[in-house]
Amino acid sequence: MTLVRKLRTSATNNLNNYLRMDDMCFNELLSMVKPFISKKNTKMRKSITAEERLIVTLRYLATGRSLEDLKFSAVISPQALRRIIPDTCQCIYKALKKKYLKFPETVEEWQKIARDYNSRWNFPNCGGAIDGKHIKIVKPVNSGSYYFNYKEYFSTVLMAIVDANYEFIYVNVGCNGRISDGGVIETTKFYDKLLEKALKLPSNETTINKMNFVFVADDAFALNENILKPFPDRNLSKEQIIFNYRLSRARRTVENAFGILSNRFRVFHTAIPMKPEKVDKIVLAAVVLHNFLRGHTNNYIPKNYVDFEVLDTGDVVKGYWRNGMMLDGLQPILNRHSSHEAKENREMY
Repeated sequence: MTLVRKLRTSATNNLNNYLRMDDMCFNELLSMVKPFISKKNTKMRKSITAEERLIVTLRYLATGRSLEDLKFSAVISPQALRRIIPDTCQCIYKALKKKYLKFPETVEEWQKIARDYNSRWNFPNCGGAIDGKHIKIVKPVNSGSYYFNYKEYFSTVLMAIVDANYEFIYVNVGCNGRISDGGVIETTKFYDKLLEKALKLPSNETTINKMNFVFVADDAFALNENILKPFPDRNLSKEQIIFNYRLSRARRTVENAFGILSNRFRVFHTAIPMKPEKVDKIVLAAVVLHNFLRGHTNNYIPKNYVDFEVLDTGDVVKGYWRNGMMLDGLQPILNRHSSHEAKENREMY
């Protein structure tokens, strides 16, 4: 009996326990991915079915188990798995990205995100929270120290922007881990378009208090007219302390999104033993699956899983994803001078 049949004919929760999604969710995902991953039988051998390809890939993402371990349950050789898993990840991303990783393209779409940030986190004119994390990889052959980061392991960087509901709206993956601070963002198409004013952000005439439309970030990133970061933690006025608190509350969305991602997809708990270009496919698949599952099952983010604020006291209760593994962030940018306009914009907020 195949693994698929075993899971479907046994106890109801088996598929959920094995893949971190229920049967209905799996069937919908399979219907979207199947056209891209189905292979024809040949005279020499019967092909591995689309169901089997998807199940073993989801199992790998959910657990991070070695290919040697997976071969016993999947009855597929490690050599074949090394090819099947990245290929299936690429197809998952291809099938889901248009609907589940949609970057805003109109003023109205940016305004919708800003309304959510203002209503949920009391931060106006915000198009998203920016952050970057290191993804552990096994040292690529002949790469020297190219991927060696400040934490003294090999990595690539996942740069992301997250909306008010813990969903990724933009990702960039593949920058070598040696670039360990927020300067990574300056290598992205998002940043190029931001500087070129080509993102179709709402104009100041339409924003609250006619202030710049912004993205929130931490000390790893440079302050500019559209990216806000905290005031340096020294000799702060009362107003600056309040601003830092409000900024931190809004920025917590991206911190929690990364926390959910890394603990729901435990492939991130160990160094991924594949070439960097295959790692990129795995990371992108996990991101779109995060957004897909976020909208399809309540069990994906259980109660108290993410940080929440006690309304009466303002205290932040940390979500229990923090009991698991945390991805390493980027180093703060040091001695980076910001423009007068950027500083003035932060003062207005």
